[in-house]
Amino acid sequence: MEKGHVKWVGSSADLSVSSYSAFSPLNEFDTSLHIQRQECSMAANTEGKQSLLEKSTAHVSEEAEEIIEVELRKEGRVELTVYKNYAAFSGWSITVVICLSAILMQASRNGNDLWLSYWVDTTGSSQTEYSISFYLVILFIFCIINSFLTLVRAFSFAFGGLRAAVKVHNTLLHKLVSAPVQFFDQTPAGRILNRLSSDLYTIDDSLPFILNILVANFVGLLGIAIVLSCVQVFFLLLLLPFWYIYSKLQFFYRSTSRELRRLDSVSRSPIYASFTETLDGSSTIRAFKSEDFFLATFTQHVLMYQQTSYSELTASLWLSLRLQLLAASIISFVALMAVIGSHRGLPISFGTPGLVGLALSYAAPLVSLLGSFLTSFTETEKEMVSVERALEYMDIPQEELHGCQTLNPDWPHQGVIEFHNVTLRYLPSLPAALCDINFTVGEGMQVGIIGRTGAGKSSVLNALFRLTPICTGYILVDGINIADVPVRELRTHFSVVPQSPFLFEGSVRDNLDPFRVSNDFKIWEVLEKCHVKDDVEAAGGLDIHVKGAGTSFSVGQRQLLCLARALLKSTKNGDWEELLVDAVTKKVWGSNLIRVGRVGPVYSEVLCLDECTASVDTQTASVIQNAISTECRGMTVITIAHRISMVLNMDNILILDRGILVEQGNPQVLLQDKFSRFSGFAKASTM
Repeated sequence: MEKGHVKWVGSSADLSVSSYSAFSPLNEFDTSLHIQRQECSMAANTEGKQSLLEKSTAHVSEEAEEIIEVELRKEGRVELTVYKNYAAFSGWSITVVICLSAILMQASRNGNDLWLSYWVDTTGSSQTEYSISFYLVILFIFCIINSFLTLVRAFSFAFGGLRAAVKVHNTLLHKLVSAPVQFFDQTPAGRILNRLSSDLYTIDDSLPFILNILVANFVGLLGIAIVLSCVQVFFLLLLLPFWYIYSKLQFFYRSTSRELRRLDSVSRSPIYASFTETLDGSSTIRAFKSEDFFLATFTQHVLMYQQTSYSELTASLWLSLRLQLLAASIISFVALMAVIGSHRGLPISFGTPGLVGLALSYAAPLVSLLGSFLTSFTETEKEMVSVERALEYMDIPQEELHGCQTLNPDWPHQGVIEFHNVTLRYLPSLPAALCDINFTVGEGMQVGIIGRTGAGKSSVLNALFRLTPICTGYILVDGINIADVPVRELRTHFSVVPQSPFLFEGSVRDNLDPFRVSNDFKIWEVLEKCHVKDDVEAAGGLDIHVKGAGTSFSVGQRQLLCLARALLKSTKNGDWEELLVDAVTKKVWGSNLIRVGRVGPVYSEVLCLDECTASVDTQTASVIQNAISTECRGMTVITIAHRISMVLNMDNILILDRGILVEQGNPQVLLQDKFSRFSGFAKASTM
């Protein structure tokens, strides 16, 4: 295929003699391994190979299970520290204002009702000492105070909830951005998406609302209990058994609903993960006709989530029935005491008619208030699970961003890289990816790293960029130990083209030159050298909007765009002279000179290419290699290659095997040595 047209059709055997024989498999070193295995398989025992394969598969499966950690789910009630952290996110001053305004608001409401009861009693006894206007003025004052305190509480809750949501979001995002790569290797993307979507939505929207209802219900119940105790003393006799029964009900309901909410949160993560994986691999799923399998898997996850949701609904209905029976008993007791107190022959008075009416009016809505309080309390605790889950990711390990070594702006000015006894291990339970590696990359040298899949090639770049901490040894760049350099400052001084190309949402210009330090002429020049200029022009130019991580471009085109981005960053001071000339000739001093002063001469003496030509054909890869050799002359270039042709003209090559540096030297010299591994790879790739 070439630009959407079929150029050649035939068998794989005819491909080697056709004009398109330049296309090679993904990794020629894996091909050589395959050929060696075919030669050795003639004398191997079939049963022995099968048992060895089973053991190897089981070992790999166990390692995969160790890499992906099981999502933790806390048990028991939500700890008090979670509430304290949420109050701290909102602000302690706002928390105090909310509590005081809620208590004073309920006190003003109860005072208003007591004053109205007193007015009724004085009116019925025909001993009114004050005019009606006096009573109305007092009621008006109570209403004004209650309305003012209600507004204060509402605005305080809105401000505190918004402030907490912003702080939780920013803190969580900062912690995730600063997390080491190992965290993302062990954590599926669905779990992170669950916290950044569902849990943050709960903290943003429903948690402040339900917490506001909880505070209102609590102070409301407190006011009712105080008023009923003052109006009818015998209510205190019922208060103790009532509180005991109510505490038991809420204990069972809260314990159940809390765990159901945690199960709900945990059961939602596989849905996100399955949906994301299905979208990313939709073409592969259709190619292998596995739609039914993935649909059944997704349906199973949804059914598990629905079971937890149904259990939550059943638990709330169980609570509602028992609360109604409990509230009915309280109303019956208050009414019975009022009837008994109406007989004047009793030595004890049960209150005036106004107070009895107030007690009955307070006891009547007790059913809904009790249910609302317990429901809001339980819902608040369930919503607090989202804060609890967010706090879990705020405690994840962080990269060491600070260092004791201060760098010059032009570092590394030589580009000398030295590995001394470097051992890297991704997990303590996994074998070492790099085992006691020692090598030196000289100034301005172009070095290729080759090896079979899993040999540890990308681990060299991981160690250089400090994506994974090394176990032993040290790495020097221009004589400076990179462990002493701030990690983000270290990475800004290197250029890299990753193995998996990625484009950010925005224009093509923003992806290639995010700091706007290069003019369009230089950008088009680099695009032409990377053989992607025609594709960008066909797509709409530099201002075309890139969406969906660059899905409008093919994988090979994205790799070339990432290569162009790295070459632009690796551009030296000549571009700054062009930028100043452009500012002088066109008299656009403002934007250009501001960019010069703000960013400074950002360029890199070290360029790392991690299989950047894996998705392009051999001819294009050769042209790109020539462009890199021309553009990066005098720079240190480390290339992880999967084709032998990519490293033939380099100054030095490193051959890795299972994390061990087994061979290094000039590729032309190694080709002449028929006993070298590199010559064996070269012979196998031509077979």
